[in-house]
Amino acid sequence: MWAGLLAALLMMLGLQTTSAAGDPRSASGAAAEQVLTWTAGDSITDYVSAPVTAVAGAATIVFENSAATGNTTGMPHTLTFATSDPEFNNDVQLNILANPADAQGGKHTAEVTLTPGRYFYHCTIPGHGEMQGILTVTEGGGGEDTTAPEATAKVTGSQNADGEYVGSASVALAATDEGSGVERIEYAIGADGAWQPYTAPVVVDQVGTHTVRYRALDKAGNVSAEQSVEFTVAAPQSDDTTAPETSATVAGEKNDAGDYIDMATVTVTASDTGTGVNTIEYAIGADGAWQPYTGPVMVHQVGTHTVRYRATDRAGNAAAAKSVQFTVVAAPPQDTTPPATGVTVEGTKNSDGAYVGDAKVTVTADDGHGGSGVAGVEYSLDGGPYLAYTAPVVVDRAGRHTVAYRATDRAGNTSEPLTVSFTVVADGGVPAPNCPEYDERLTVIVGTVDSGVPNRVTNSRCRIGELIEDEKEWTSQALFLKHVKTVLDRLKKEGVVDQREYRAINKAARQSGIGKPGQTDGYRKILDGSQESFGKWEHVGGGSFALNPDGSITSGTSRGGLGMLWFPERKYGDFSLKLQWRDDGPGTVNANSGVFVRFPQVHDHPEEPNPEWVAIKYGHEVQVFDSPTGDMYKTGSVYGFDRVGLAGAGVTQKGTWNDYEIRVVDQHYSVYRNGVLINEFDNIGGQDFTPPRSDDPGTDGRRFASGYVGLQVHSTTDVVSFRDVRIKEL
Repeated sequence: MWAGLLAALLMMLGLQTTSAAGDPRSASGAAAEQVLTWTAGDSITDYVSAPVTAVAGAATIVFENSAATGNTTGMPHTLTFATSDPEFNNDVQLNILANPADAQGGKHTAEVTLTPGRYFYHCTIPGHGEMQGILTVTEGGGGEDTTAPEATAKVTGSQNADGEYVGSASVALAATDEGSGVERIEYAIGADGAWQPYTAPVVVDQVGTHTVRYRALDKAGNVSAEQSVEFTVAAPQSDDTTAPETSATVAGEKNDAGDYIDMATVTVTASDTGTGVNTIEYAIGADGAWQPYTGPVMVHQVGTHTVRYRATDRAGNAAAAKSVQFTVVAAPPQDTTPPATGVTVEGTKNSDGAYVGDAKVTVTADDGHGGSGVAGVEYSLDGGPYLAYTAPVVVDRAGRHTVAYRATDRAGNTSEPLTVSFTVVADGGVPAPNCPEYDERLTVIVGTVDSGVPNRVTNSRCRIGELIEDEKEWTSQALFLKHVKTVLDRLKKEGVVDQREYRAINKAARQSGIGKPGQTDGYRKILDGSQESFGKWEHVGGGSFALNPDGSITSGTSRGGLGMLWFPERKYGDFSLKLQWRDDGPGTVNANSGVFVRFPQVHDHPEEPNPEWVAIKYGHEVQVFDSPTGDMYKTGSVYGFDRVGLAGAGVTQKGTWNDYEIRVVDQHYSVYRNGVLINEFDNIGGQDFTPPRSDDPGTDGRRFASGYVGLQVHSTTDVVSFRDVRIKEL
């Protein structure tokens, strides 16, 4: 069943199997002389084996993923040659799906023609992004090149009567190859020196006898035998009689006693104003042998240590040995327990238990005896972003409120968020303010233009952004700007905004275009936070969504599986869909979700047993995924069709609300995040998968011109919240 489901998923993604049985060229019995074999096993990050080089011309590709190659789990794998990267050859269309349980027993073949250059291959199953490699193809026709290049070396410089090079010697390397050609030359200094690519003559100016080793590699992979040249560098004539100046520093993490925890790093420096520093040496302990100093010395052993050091210049002057002393101690047991948190709410209560006027929320945290100590406490008010807690939080806005709180210790352990909920009523029992709009964003955003002004609560107990009414349908921009000026004049008089903030909000209002012809709002709220609104949506597939007290909905909290919440009341053609989403995934792991658009009625496809897959197969998913690792489709991507990196989309802190707008006109998709255009996609049938997906409707491969909208639930660990879902037909 697992294999069948995965095979269906892979076919949906366009991963088609190519085998000898299905290739007309194989039926003729003709097979390429060159056989290239890839194998896969249980690993999801590496092929078990893969060729590195090949010769241009016909080749038989063999891909096996079976019990014989080490696959004990039944996991399918693919072998795909990339065709869209300009850095590599793109003339081989190859996409093989191999499953130990398939008709071929997991072993498949394909006939291809390779051209000189490099091919990039990889596994296209989501989550296998590291399963990849490069195949280098060399020119054929002249027989296989098995002869290594010939390398030579020449040492030059000013020599004295003894043949020693005075001051420095320069080593020039060269190589020839009559076969596939020289790929590169490498060199190493000394018997134990690391091999390095040769790009220019190697200059050696350290006084003493030296050995430079060298070798060459051709494009067929042949390596010449290692050779070497030996020479001596002598100090130039000098009246320098002053030894170098030396010093040393010790670095590392210290405890309160000044001891280094786990490791100390000793860095030695030397300078010489005469002939220059020739050598630096160090020794560990009073009896330790002197060793060449090539980089910082790391001392891990627990105990008190002495590191001695000295230097000589090129005239032979030696500095007196010096030393540094320090102590290394073992790190204390690792703290893996997060702090314990507590909360109290204080204030005057009425007979209903509501706090009159305001409520003061005090959060406490304790990391316990032996812990690393509390590093910080954070709180979130009514589903807003987590903020640093430095003093009791006074909540004076009438209404129902929820404060979430958590603490982090110095070892990086963060406690699970806890919440406390309460109701605040105005003095005299005045009900919660009837604000024109709901806008809990951190700054005042007019339309899609961020003014940068804090969206603070005003004297009317409504936030500034709620008084702007930018979601109302204004008949002209002049009327909207007059309204904004009236609001700002009152707020400035009350001391809520200053002159700079007044100008910033006014500027944002002008730039928003609200009220201009064609720019009226006209959005219909299809998820407004009420139970009535939430009840109009339908859930299909796994997972679930829950309605929160603040009007938002959260996915994946009660049961697992892939599913979708969709709005079945009507289909939309050209539209602008606006909503807010927030990554509430546990810990530091980024959650995965998405917004589905333009998919057909999910119950009208009896051939698809899982109705949630109708949106995936026949609609488009606009991705929500801020993780720097994992799936290559990040926030703003049109999944399977158009990728967007995090650098283009921008990333907000986890637990922070994001504004999202998906604008679809004809087959042109525009995705905005927090007012910034992060992706544009033309749905003209071209897909990111190779080969294109076979289950697309329509003769030209494009998706439907109209359809429904929905929200994805990915799993119980992919916790994402949504709110304020609005749509306008264009």
